[in-house]
Amino acid sequence: MKKKIIPIVIAIVLIIIIGGVTFGSRILEKYSYSKERADLNVYYGITGSQEAAIVLQDEIVEEKARISDGICYLDMATIHKYLNDRFYVDGGEGLLLYTLPEDIVRNSIGSSVKETAQGSEELGYTAAIWEGDTLYVALDYIKQYTNFSYQLFTDPYRIQLTTEWPSYEVASISKNTQVRVKGGVKSEILTDVQKGDQVSVLEQMETWSKVKTADSVIGYVENKRLTGIRSEQPIPVTDYQEPEYTSLTRDHKINLGWHVVASAGGNDTFNSVTANAGNLNVISPTWFKLCDNEGGYTSFASADYVQKAHDRGLEVWALIENIEYKDSISMYEILSSTTTRQKLIDSLMNDLITYGIDGINVDFEQLSMDCGEHFVEFIRELSVACRKNGKVLSVDNYVPRDFNDYYDRKEQGIVADYVIVMGYDEHYAGSKEAGSVASIDYVEDGIAQTVKEVPAEKVINAIPFYTRIWETTGDGISSQAVDMVTAEQFISNHGITAEWDETTCQNYGEYTSGDSRYQVWLEDADSIKVKLNVMENYGIGGVAEWRLGFEKPEIWDVIGEYLDK
Repeated sequence: MKKKIIPIVIAIVLIIIIGGVTFGSRILEKYSYSKERADLNVYYGITGSQEAAIVLQDEIVEEKARISDGICYLDMATIHKYLNDRFYVDGGEGLLLYTLPEDIVRNSIGSSVKETAQGSEELGYTAAIWEGDTLYVALDYIKQYTNFSYQLFTDPYRIQLTTEWPSYEVASISKNTQVRVKGGVKSEILTDVQKGDQVSVLEQMETWSKVKTADSVIGYVENKRLTGIRSEQPIPVTDYQEPEYTSLTRDHKINLGWHVVASAGGNDTFNSVTANAGNLNVISPTWFKLCDNEGGYTSFASADYVQKAHDRGLEVWALIENIEYKDSISMYEILSSTTTRQKLIDSLMNDLITYGIDGINVDFEQLSMDCGEHFVEFIRELSVACRKNGKVLSVDNYVPRDFNDYYDRKEQGIVADYVIVMGYDEHYAGSKEAGSVASIDYVEDGIAQTVKEVPAEKVINAIPFYTRIWETTGDGISSQAVDMVTAEQFISNHGITAEWDETTCQNYGEYTSGDSRYQVWLEDADSIKVKLNVMENYGIGGVAEWRLGFEKPEIWDVIGEYLDK
């Protein structure tokens, strides 16, 4: 009997032992630390030997840097997105430009020399290089005009970029351990850290914390391996101080009237269009009209006109526009060439100085999106010339919309003296429906959106002195723009009773004749007064009017009340 029991006991013991070993192995497997290491090239998304990951602050971004001859380079899109959007590339002329308040820094792409008004400087490295169609610029060159710090680490290449220096949490490592891809003992190892190493604590969880090592590896460490968690305040980098873009803003509200001059003879209408405008302080004659793709323009500038204006106490800000010959010129061709921009700017400055003109008003309309960056560079470069010569620079803009944000009002507000909102053409020739030229909501939205990006004292809102008479028939909609007197005569001649419309803050009238419906949203003293009240509420730099000669005399009294506030 005893002999029979012993084998059974042995079997049971073996089963227990085997089960224990199996269970123990499973427990060990579950709770033991994985020794598997992550492929750091895969982790950082690095696909080439010259590619470097970018750690911006405490985040690995999708963009990559390039390492060439030991120099760190970023592509232009990444530079604009994260560091500085003032760098400009002229691919056609092989130039990298950076515009300062009174200078334009030039570098020929592929060269180690930069050129300024003071002369040439050898950098000791190539500032910019092409890789296919992508331009890369050296971080050391960017750093000359941008405040940030960077460090390059190897195995694999990665760059730590720091542009802000807020306080942050740090901790010391209490025991040799590993930084892992995720929070968990089975997660792959990114790197090893030693007792006494310091890490930044980015996020604390129940048992693991997200950390960044001194060499910018971001991963997870067990909380039990962290000690002495504390807050530290880094010392900000101040290698580069942004220069001051001085402005010629006036200490009074601007009251600018555009004077349409279509020929040299048009200058003779100066006296008639200013006869009632006693509180006008700036006149902008439409003198300069782009006419070719080499930066040429027609000019009706007149020294006699300028003298008359100055005798009346008026500044003259001559307008340059691109509409007159729009079908025969390419704004992209004009604006994208550094040589052409410079020729245009030099010609304008020569005319401003020759005729004693006080400033320039840029009215480049209907620009395509691909012209945006070149237009902004033109405004920057023009601002340098204006600043050096004491000339006022103002720029005309549409009411802000998503589809025209490439006009970059924010940058205009930095480099230009005045940013003018053309607060009209809400409904225009070609509109699919009849409507107001400038309803109060449209006007206020234009001002409100602009002052979000431009200092209020630099913003001028332009108001319309014209009204559109709309006709709707079975064949469609048409309209004509008329002056205030003609609009009121239309109302009177057709026995229309105009009534105040609270939605648009305008006097509205309509009548029907046959199958035609006529509608008018009047611009008059009542509508202008409401617009000016909104402008006063926003504390902007003044008012402009399109156009002189279309107003009734009493309008100037309404504008005078606004100017006196």
